[in-house]
Amino acid sequence: MVKDLDFSGRAVLVTGASRGIGRACAIAFAARGARVAVHYNRNRSAAEETLASLDGNGHIFVSGDMGNPADVEALIAHTVADLGGLHVLVNNAGVYEDHPIAEVEYATWQQAWAYIIGANLVGAANACYCAARHMMAHGGGRIVNVSSRGAFRGEPTAPAYGASKAGLNAMSQSLAKALAPHNIFVGVVAPGFVATDMAEDFLNGPNGDFIQNESPLHRVATPEEVAYGVLFLASEGAQFMTGAILDVNGASYLRT
Repeated sequence: MVKDLDFSGRAVLVTGASRGIGRACAIAFAARGARVAVHYNRNRSAAEETLASLDGNGHIFVSGDMGNPADVEALIAHTVADLGGLHVLVNNAGVYEDHPIAEVEYATWQQAWAYIIGANLVGAANACYCAARHMMAHGGGRIVNVSSRGAFRGEPTAPAYGASKAGLNAMSQSLAKALAPHNIFVGVVAPGFVATDMAEDFLNGPNGDFIQNESPLHRVATPEEVAYGVLFLASEGAQFMTGAILDVNGASYLRT
């Protein structure tokens, strides 16, 4: 029997929830009964907008730099303490910057790799560790990591970003194997372009029409469409999809 996406009584942490996909995830979880920890790094005002938009009550802010291991440990501990536990972790926070190999200096190249891998992969890994250790002691849980189609098709002007997302996919599948005996299930959602603030310059730029028409739907995803995939993988009934990578790219990139 297909089960509703009901998260009543569940404590959910969404990283990078101040806007975009993270905000859409927070709104969707709250609408289905969850108590949500809205994570942000610098943009508190946007996080306040997210928090104000959530149905229900008992939601909280947590802040911290995903590239800082101490911050990650603290924000997980804060979530557990203030929400009375943690049932679902959504690793959505991420950074992107161009660093084309033919154009940047070696120092810039190194900085880009350290910054992007640190936030997108190592930060997510640290959040998985801290969340999983709590879940292992409290009956299990769900982890959903937000990746990118760039992990598969390549990111020629931002190779560290593509590598960080490919690493996130591999880590998620390794953790799916490691954590299944502890009743913790791990999934990945891999969107293409999404109509968010981060993508706005690309969508409004000279390549905007090309980007829209990569999909036979002639548009990019909405944040809510990506959030639906996140909620599905986090839901009761999706346990046997642990380790799965769910493409949400409107058939703009089909992998074999």
